[in-house]
Amino acid sequence: MSVPTPHNAARMGDIAPVVLMPGDPLRAKMIAETYLENPVCYNETRGMLGYTGRYRGVPVSVQGSGMGCPSMGIYSYELFAFYGVETILRIGSAGALADGLDIGDLVIAQGACTDSAYLNQYGLPGAFAPIGDFSLAVRAAEIAGQKGLRWKAGNVLSSDCFYTDGTGGLAKWREMGVLAVEMECAALYANAARLGKRALGLLTVSDCPFKGTASSAEYRQNGLTAMIEVALEAAVCR
Repeated sequence: MSVPTPHNAARMGDIAPVVLMPGDPLRAKMIAETYLENPVCYNETRGMLGYTGRYRGVPVSVQGSGMGCPSMGIYSYELFAFYGVETILRIGSAGALADGLDIGDLVIAQGACTDSAYLNQYGLPGAFAPIGDFSLAVRAAEIAGQKGLRWKAGNVLSSDCFYTDGTGGLAKWREMGVLAVEMECAALYANAARLGKRALGLLTVSDCPFKGTASSAEYRQNGLTAMIEVALEAAVCR
């Protein structure tokens, strides 16, 4: 496919080799305007805002992915396959499943279980285990530790469902040691594996389903600064 694509107005060279991908395009706008030097908007198609600027002198892009594996699948595939992107760091919110996690804690998504049918397209003779890039995960853990943040690394669940019929299904994943539930990492990791790229999910706990606590929509859009700063440092660290 040539660029621009049906979903992205960028042309070759507009997007940096490293991209931060929040689900919310308004969070992408906030990150670009707050953290990047001289950000330039390269995409407004379908409202999925994308920007390129510099962080500590290194070119970095930030673009929304939308919600769920299908939307992440489209945008991350196009970035990897058509725009020469080498690394994508998903930065998003997640619901805590593990008892030791609370609102504001950081989760490094070492692996991504899923109930999505996204992986069926590969026709594999078994179950594929989507995992994040190890070197990025180690780097993120080191940076989080240096910043004195509360964090855990491990499995997350990339679910197709935001609203579920009770927490019975989530309890089963919790019993298997899954740390948190989100909606995009599995598709991102599968695309990275298939195309020989690097990816990692960094998640901030925004709600705790088993404790009945949750943060506001405004916090999800603007209050995830610790995670964003870890991702930016990991993106430019050599």
